[in-house]
Amino acid sequence: MAGTARFNALVANQSGGITVTSIQEQSDADLPPGNVTVRVAYSSLNYKDGLALTGRAPILRANPMVPGIDFAGTVEASDDARFKPGDQVVLTGWGVGERHPGGFTQKTRLKAEWLVQLPKGMSPKHAMAIGTAGFTSMLCVLALEHASVTPGAGPVVVTGAAGGVGSIAVALLAKRGFEVHAVTGRPALDGFLKSLGATQIIPRLELAAKPDKPMLKERWAGAVDTVGGDMLAHVIAEMRYDGAVAACGLAGGTALATTVLPFILRGVSLLGIDSVMCPELPRVKAWEQLAKELQAATLDELTEVITLAALPDYGAKILKGEVKGRVVVDVNA
Repeated sequence: MAGTARFNALVANQSGGITVTSIQEQSDADLPPGNVTVRVAYSSLNYKDGLALTGRAPILRANPMVPGIDFAGTVEASDDARFKPGDQVVLTGWGVGERHPGGFTQKTRLKAEWLVQLPKGMSPKHAMAIGTAGFTSMLCVLALEHASVTPGAGPVVVTGAAGGVGSIAVALLAKRGFEVHAVTGRPALDGFLKSLGATQIIPRLELAAKPDKPMLKERWAGAVDTVGGDMLAHVIAEMRYDGAVAACGLAGGTALATTVLPFILRGVSLLGIDSVMCPELPRVKAWEQLAKELQAATLDELTEVITLAALPDYGAKILKGEVKGRVVVDVNA
């Protein structure tokens, strides 16, 4: 009988400025609107998910809500010709886990145009080892290449390098032959970052303060910035002539204390990276590149697997900078 199939989901309830999460049993009758039903295998934990789980920012636009901004799984039913039962798919962005129920569930329903076929040879688990973070990393790397940043132009710096976006960016850039300088405030992870291909580790404090001049000594040909705030301003001030910065994060704040001088005197480019509403063609290209360039062994080294029940604790940890690499959520464990 329709509506009787049961599954578990982590549900967030907001009341009086407090967010409380719990694992609840749901049925097909609880599924959101959409034309493709997916049996979820894995999701992942991203910084935005941490904000949603803790209530630290108004990420969730409905109440109650199933968080989780990405997932990978298998199509169970489809009213759209692009997908059929048995297809493996991946979802990142489009407001899922914010305005539309997200991936911290064993089953969901959504619009077909939000889905991408899982690249051949990639497992759902490895897709979530990449997840929104890795997808964003690849968009950053492709943007730098489009801006003509090449390995021969000089070193590339990655801020927040031990996090999800940063760690995958380090691995992707190193694989392309770049000299990668990794910024982190966790010295214990220096070896981890070097194993991904970083050639130099830069202590976070070296770049944490707003620069005292609009332009400093030229250091980097390119940058992937996951932090924002004063660190992004510092990176911009130290870019080489004709360098480019791909900016995708705000863990260090949304304000940017810089001037026009690096842009009009050194020709520096600031490239904004949005993974949420990324159109279909660059989205598919990024996933195809990720499947080619990230080996299973590298992804396994980057990844910790947790359960739905562990998400509230890990949501707090990711906001404190206590998470290394990627956290994959086995929603069926």
